[in-house]
Amino acid sequence: MHLIFRFFIPQSLRARGLSLRGRSPYGAEPEPEATIRNLKLKGLLIVLVFLILCVGLPDGGLRAMPPVQRTVLPNRLILIVCEERSLPFVTFQLLIDSGSRKDPSGEEGLSYLTARGLLLGTSMRTVTAIHEELDFMGASLSSSSGRDSATLSLQVLKKDLDKGWDLFMEALTQPTFPEEEIKREVEKTLAAIQSAEDQPDEVAEKEFQRALFLNSPYGHPVEGTKESLPRITREAIVRFYRTYYHSNNAILTVVGDISAEEVKTKLLPSLAKWPMAEIPKIPFKPSFAREPKTVKIDRGITQANIIIGHAGVSRDNPDYYALTVMNYILGGGGFSSRLVEEIRNKRGLAYSVASFFDPGKYPGSFQIVLQTKNTSAREAIALSLQGVERIRKELVSEKELEGAKKYLIGSFPMRLNTQGKLTGFLTQVEYYGLGLDYPEKYSFLIRSITREEIFRVAKKYLHPKNTILIVVANLKEAGMEE
Repeated sequence: MHLIFRFFIPQSLRARGLSLRGRSPYGAEPEPEATIRNLKLKGLLIVLVFLILCVGLPDGGLRAMPPVQRTVLPNRLILIVCEERSLPFVTFQLLIDSGSRKDPSGEEGLSYLTARGLLLGTSMRTVTAIHEELDFMGASLSSSSGRDSATLSLQVLKKDLDKGWDLFMEALTQPTFPEEEIKREVEKTLAAIQSAEDQPDEVAEKEFQRALFLNSPYGHPVEGTKESLPRITREAIVRFYRTYYHSNNAILTVVGDISAEEVKTKLLPSLAKWPMAEIPKIPFKPSFAREPKTVKIDRGITQANIIIGHAGVSRDNPDYYALTVMNYILGGGGFSSRLVEEIRNKRGLAYSVASFFDPGKYPGSFQIVLQTKNTSAREAIALSLQGVERIRKELVSEKELEGAKKYLIGSFPMRLNTQGKLTGFLTQVEYYGLGLDYPEKYSFLIRSITREEIFRVAKKYLHPKNTILIVVANLKEAGMEE
C-alpha cells in the first residue's frame, strides 16, 4: 500500500498496477504505494531525518493540515475533499473495496486484471488514445490492486481539470476490457511472474505468504499465479467489475487546487450518475499455519535471502500503536534498531535486516527479512530470534523508547508533504475508519506508549518458537542441505 502504515514493504506485498503517465512539467508525483526498497539507503535516510528532527522540529511538530471535508453522497459514495493550493495540480484517488482477497478460488489475479483493465480501453477511446490524451495534458492516470482494495488515481494540471476528470470517469464507468488487450496483459503478467522467479527475495516472500496463510484469502499473490491467470476470461473480468465497481463500495479523495464550489459544479454531476448496487458479503476466514515450518530453496547465489515470521495483526487492533513503537526498536528503525545494531553493525553479518508488521483490513503477518552471506545464514537466523526473545523478556530502555517516539512523531509530517502522499493518506484514514482528526491524535497515541506496554505486546504478539522460516540460498554453502 503500499502504504502509510508500514515501515518496510517487500516488493511482492505492494499493490500492483498500471500507470499511464504523460510528461508533466512539474515531474511525476510518487505513487502512494512507493517505498524505499534498499535497506541500506533506508537506514541512511532514517539517520538523516532523525538528526533533522532533533534540531529542527519541536516534539510532534506538524504543520497545519489543510481543511478536509467529508461528504456521503446520495449514492453512498464517500467523498473526501481537501483544498491544497501550493501547486496548480489536482490529485484524485478512488478506492474500491475489491482487492485480491475477493478473488474467486481458481481465478486468483481477477481483481488485479480488472483494475489493470480499466485503462486498456473505453467505449470512447482505445488504450493508445488514452495514452495520447494523457501525454498531451502532461497528466498521470494509474490503476492498481492490493490484497484489500483497488485504486484508480489521476493527477492533472488545474488548467486541464475538465478533460482529466472526464477521462477519469470514462475509465471508471465505461471500460470495455478489450479481449486482445486483456490477453496481452495476461501474457505480460505471466512474464513478470516468470522473471520474479529469478529474484531470491521475491521467491522467499511468495513462499512465506503461501506457508503462513494457507488457504486464507491473503494467501495468494495479488497478480495471481501461472496456473490461475490463463483461466481468467474477459467474461470473468466484466462480472467482477459489475459486482464491485459501484458508488456504495468506494471512497473518492480529491486534493489540490480546487474549491468546494468547483467540486459541486464540475465533479458531482457525473458522480451522481454512478449507480449503487448490492455488494456481496464475502466472509473473511483467517487461516494461519499453527506449527513451526522451515522451507529451504536451493539457488546458486552468493547471499542467503531469509524471512522469519508468523501471524500478525489487523490495522484496527487496539495494540497497533504499541506494536509500532516496539517494532521500531526491534527492527523497523533502520540503523537505530536492535537487529541492525546487533547483526549488521556489531558483527557485520547482514547486508540488510529489518522487521515489520504488515497489517491489513484483516490480520496480516509479522516478518524479519534479512540478507547475509550463505556461510552466515545460521548465525544470522539465531541472532534474529535472540533479538525477538530479548524484547519479550526485558523492558526496553528509556533512551530507546524516547528515540522511537521522537522519530515516529517527528517524521509524521513527511507522510503529508506532497499532494500525492496527502491524497493516499486521507483515503487510507477513511478506509480504516481512523477519523479526520487522526493527524492530531497520532502524536498522543504514540507519546502515551510506555515501556510496560511494549513489554506486554512483545510477549503477546511475538512468537519466536513458532515461526515460518524461509531460506533461499546456496544450501550447501549455508550448511543447510539436510
